[in-house]
Amino acid sequence: MKPENDWKQRLGVVYSTDPGFNYVKEETSEETTLEPSKQKLIVTIDRKGRGGKQVTLVSGFIGTEEDLADLGRTLKMKCGVGGTAKDGQITVQGDLRDKVTSLLKEMGYNAKRGN
Repeated sequence: MKPENDWKQRLGVVYSTDPGFNYVKEETSEETTLEPSKQKLIVTIDRKGRGGKQVTLVSGFIGTEEDLADLGRTLKMKCGVGGTAKDGQITVQGDLRDKVTSLLKEMGYNAKRGN
């Protein structure tokens, strides 16, 4: 059981001199994942900050980080390449825009090929 005045949860909070002050922690709500047919994903290519290497970016995903990681894992496995899934974007190594777009459409997502 956690104490009511746990100092680790109050890091970065300014000290109060009010003796009746009771710190209330903000509750962060996790987004719910939209169903695939309502997602609008954009598949683009990016070379910036990667030493000239090309990567395919899938952006526009709305949902939890776990669902994003699962979708990223599936795309990477079906393409046979590496990549990451974080901050609402899936990065797949290489220029695989057409393949990723067709895979997303097969899974029921509204995917559109960018640049």
